[in-house]
Amino acid sequence: MEIGMIGLGKMGGNMTRRLLRGGHRVVVYDPAKTAVEELVKEGATGASDLPDLVAKLAPPRVAWVMVPSGDVTESTVRALAEMLARGDLLVDGGNSNYKDSVRRSAWLAERGLGFVDSGTSGGIWGLTEGYSLMVGGTKEGVERLRPVLETLAPAKDRGWGRVGPAGAGHFVKMVHNGIEYGMMQAYAEGFAIMAKKEQFALDLAQIAQIWRQGSVVRSWLLDLTADALAEDPKLESVAPFVQDSGEGRWTVAEAIDLDVPAPVITLSLLTRLRSRDASSFTDRVLAKMRQKFGGHAIKKA
Repeated sequence: MEIGMIGLGKMGGNMTRRLLRGGHRVVVYDPAKTAVEELVKEGATGASDLPDLVAKLAPPRVAWVMVPSGDVTESTVRALAEMLARGDLLVDGGNSNYKDSVRRSAWLAERGLGFVDSGTSGGIWGLTEGYSLMVGGTKEGVERLRPVLETLAPAKDRGWGRVGPAGAGHFVKMVHNGIEYGMMQAYAEGFAIMAKKEQFALDLAQIAQIWRQGSVVRSWLLDLTADALAEDPKLESVAPFVQDSGEGRWTVAEAIDLDVPAPVITLSLLTRLRSRDASSFTDRVLAKMRQKFGGHAIKKA
């Protein structure tokens, strides 16, 4: 299948590589020319700008946008809408607010353009492990995208699916990230309690390794935590400063709107906000986990 990829950051670049390895033709564009040049060396077709990318795709086209949520996504979608033709399909694989995706889908439909929102999880490991894809859009639009989704996912029949109409994909990804906040917070607090129990001189890296096998709390996040503690047992090189990328806030706001109690997710978000003014081992663990699973930058102590 042929697809255009706009945005070649960590996620977009690795998704492009996975598609290339799966035999797809990918036309790529990013304002950073070096990012385009690197992928051209790996088999992609480079584009100098958005009009060039559209021109190098045969209709009906598929353009996949992987840029930061907010104004950048909005301007990119609107720019592409002026260049694409009726019957073309636009995919937003970033972490957009689901309400924006619902609005964009309706606006694009008025112009005869299809829209699919793909909540995408997998971080820097997606290239080798595959991505978890929560997809929203019409059945026809998602089915058209099937070859690409099957290539990006861990397997053709696992790790992806259409979860509902336009906006549903980003809604599910939003809740996914809210859950992620709570899970990470629980791990971090547990390790902080053990770190404080000095009389036992506990080896946290050893304990993490024990929990990885057979324990009911085993998970990929625990795997990454075990790696982090093995590298730096006290995490002394990591500042206790934890960023949030927005989805946790949206999840909490949605829970309030729907009258759904979500104390764990809410408190985990508030703890991240608190981390910016205080020092704690909990937040060092959180910051290191984010770096491990998503390649997010950490603030040095």
